[in-house]
Amino acid sequence: MFDHNMLLDILRQILEASKRVSKRFETVDSVDFFTNSERGLEKLDAICMLLIAIGESLKKIDKITDSTLLKAYPQVDWKGANPHFS
Repeated sequence: MFDHNMLLDILRQILEASKRVSKRFETVDSVDFFTNSERGLEKLDAICMLLIAIGESLKKIDKITDSTLLKAYPQVDWKGANPHFS
């Protein structure tokens, strides 16, 4: 059996990171925003880091649940969310 409190903490982290990603995109009106300024590149870097953190958190969930929780939701493209899943 796995630690439910740890799982909840990880899920909260994913939720918060997802909210920050969404907030970072609020001012983005086109792809050019990211490439036309240093500010845009910095925002892109921040978004990418948050997405990496979400992917790492998904790997943690898979590990602490012995690969049972994510498999219970086969309709979700977990490999798309983190290509390092087997």
